[in-house]
Amino acid sequence: MNRKTMVLTAAAGLLTPVLTACGSASGGGAGSGAIVVGTTDRFEAAEFAPAPFDPAYAYDAGAWNVLRQTVQTLMHTPRGGGQPVPEAASDCRFTEAGNQTYRCTLRPGLTFANGDPLTAEDVKFSIDRVLAIKDENGPASLLSTLDRVETKGEDTVVFRLKTPDATFPHKLSTPATGIVNSETYQAEKLREGFEVDGSGPYTMKAEVKDNKLVRAVFTRNGKYKGDLKPQNDKVELRMFEDSEAMGKALTGGDIHVVSRTLSPAQIKQFSATPPKGVKLVPLPGLEIRYIGFNTEAPVVKDKAVRQAIAASVDRGKLISQVYGKSAQPLYSLVPSSVPGHVNSFFNKYGDGDPQVAANLLRAANVKTPVKLTLNYTKDHYGDGTAAEFEALKAQLNATKLFDVTVQGTDWADFRPAQKKGDYAAYGLGWFPDYADADNFLAPFLEQDNFLGTPYANSTVRTKLIPESRRAADRNLAASAIGDMQDIVAEDVPVLPLWQGKQYVAARDGITGVEWSVNSISDLQLWELGRGVSG
Repeated sequence: MNRKTMVLTAAAGLLTPVLTACGSASGGGAGSGAIVVGTTDRFEAAEFAPAPFDPAYAYDAGAWNVLRQTVQTLMHTPRGGGQPVPEAASDCRFTEAGNQTYRCTLRPGLTFANGDPLTAEDVKFSIDRVLAIKDENGPASLLSTLDRVETKGEDTVVFRLKTPDATFPHKLSTPATGIVNSETYQAEKLREGFEVDGSGPYTMKAEVKDNKLVRAVFTRNGKYKGDLKPQNDKVELRMFEDSEAMGKALTGGDIHVVSRTLSPAQIKQFSATPPKGVKLVPLPGLEIRYIGFNTEAPVVKDKAVRQAIAASVDRGKLISQVYGKSAQPLYSLVPSSVPGHVNSFFNKYGDGDPQVAANLLRAANVKTPVKLTLNYTKDHYGDGTAAEFEALKAQLNATKLFDVTVQGTDWADFRPAQKKGDYAAYGLGWFPDYADADNFLAPFLEQDNFLGTPYANSTVRTKLIPESRRAADRNLAASAIGDMQDIVAEDVPVLPLWQGKQYVAARDGITGVEWSVNSISDLQLWELGRGVSG
């Protein structure tokens, strides 16, 4: 798709003065104004990302964390995790045993933040819009099982599915199904820039410099009706260039909370010797990191090469060198804490075994050393990424079976190049859309998948994914889910490396920190408050 670079102007209502609503001149401190949250997420309105906060375009953890505060969904993940519960809806359920028709009834009296009524037609408009736009970088693939949306009066929405999908309630809890106003969003065109509005717990004002968001201020939406209970009136999300600068702002009292992303060194330091007035809170996490392969690229087209890489990587050593206590080894795309997980890669290759790798290459008559470039993004996943890929290079080259170089690229160039197939091997991360094994498998293995990979396994696509989605009792999906993990370990279209642990650092006096980020890395600003913590 051809897009012009988005130029943001004051006339568009996006450039605002420096916002100093907090207690000190720097916008932080112990005042009674906004709670200030730091992040290293970066947002730019440009040719490669013209509409960062449009639900039909946004499909990354950082952008979704903005949308979750502002755009309401029919369902949401409850405080302690588990099955989704109604949010904009008062009731949602499958209406027949086949899990192929899903009906939701809206809460009475819903309005958008500007006062416009929110009806079933708005829900249909919003979801139809995602499917009509079907942006190549967007979340439309999440709705692959949806056939059509129907309305029954002003308050009832019926979803007809192409095939049974017990995970559909989870999908209705994601910003991909966020409800937007047809008066401010066009049916088949993205809303470019940083403007975003909806019926969520907050409204947002953005401060933009050079087409980049530098801070976002969330103010409680007085017209909000839903299941969430905001504990504050205002939160400011402030963007930092790196973890070091963000950490200094926290310890200096200029910000109150840090969630994304503390560096491994900061986690170690804050854990061992917490700065005065700062607490480090560990939280469950389901982030994963992996190497993806373009299975049509000549250097890795032979499955034996990908298998040999899988056998050569020592995850434990990698984590101890780079991430310490902030990660743990992962031997499947499905994290160890998610039902259905199988240690498929460990079962097949062990961990860091060059002899297994050598035998695989020898049996396939692959000439060694295999020359390979590992590509990674320098500015998207935190400060440890470069060190991680240097460590991977060292491990692979030490086997004498590979001659590896690494190449770091800014995300703005990295992601388009990866999607086009320019890289034979590349590093990416995954923050799940919902906490079900389906969301760690289908986005990588379905047609029109997240990676844009040419890899296709007909058994997975036509039999195992549909079979797993038929099971309303997710324990009954374990067999199909296990088979998919074993197939991934055999074919190695992706190589899982590690599963992340989450940490939030906060200053004393901020409450709700333990609920501010859930296991799928949703930022829940409404949970933060002021009081006596501890």
